Amino acid sequence: MKRSPLIDHILKLMSFEGAHVGFDETVRRWPVALRGRRIPGTSHTAWQLLEHLRIAQWDILEFSRNAKHVSPPWPEGYWPHSDAPSSDAAWKKSVAAFRRDLEAMKGLVSKAGEARLYAPIPHGDGQTLLREALLVADHNSYHLGQLMMLRKGLGV
Repeated sequence: MKRSPLIDHILKLMSFEGAHVGFDETVRRWPVALRGRRIPGTSHTAWQLLEHLRIAQWDILEFSRNAKHVSPPWPEGYWPHSDAPSSDAAWKKSVAAFRRDLEAMKGLVSKAGEARLYAPIPHGDGQTLLREALLVADHNSYHLGQLMMLRKGLGV
């Protein structure tokens, strides 16, 4: 069965196909020593942005598929407590979790069928899968832009 053009467009948007640099390009070869550094005029480090991306995307995914999911407290539950990862392994784990959850969210959209995109999520208060998918794409694009600015400012 052929997928709807709308679903194809959403999947491309979530895959960073278009006007934006993708996730992998943004986090690739980020020097360990610079993962916890800020540049003047910025509020966050690369680690904080990466973890925020991961946590927020995970929360949206779980809300979209699990009626028993409880979101972290806002805003403190969506940001790491440290400026830098505890290790290179922690950075890699966060990158892998982001990728895994993005693929899971894309899977929900891909399997939904266009009619289900518009159906209210039963345990929500009016949210739809379409809204949640667009929220993931929008939120990820915004913070990936911040990460790219940080990369440039740090000379990465």
